[in-house]
Amino acid sequence: MAQWTPPPPPGMPAPNNNLTLAIIATVVSVVFCCGLPHGLISLIFATQVNKKVAMNDMVGAVNSARQAKMWALVSIVIAVLGIVIGFALGILNVVVSTLSSA
Repeated sequence: MAQWTPPPPPGMPAPNNNLTLAIIATVVSVVFCCGLPHGLISLIFATQVNKKVAMNDMVGAVNSARQAKMWALVSIVIAVLGIVIGFALGILNVVVSTLSSA
């Protein structure tokens, strides 16, 4: 049995769906992290926000917006860490190659 939830108060703004951030995170995660799905998870949550607002599920919309933002940030942080680790390993490779040829 479904519980009744009251409609949102009039004039209550819809939460930001973070769709732009989710798209950027998806592109960054696919390009720099070999296709890890964190950005896609963010994109899925971001697309749920407007649907939940249309069904007057403001709590669900806010929750989906928070999840979209969290997964987008996770995706971007993992991509940046991947870039930093790759760069550090590249420098380490140059140093080791230089030392072994001397």
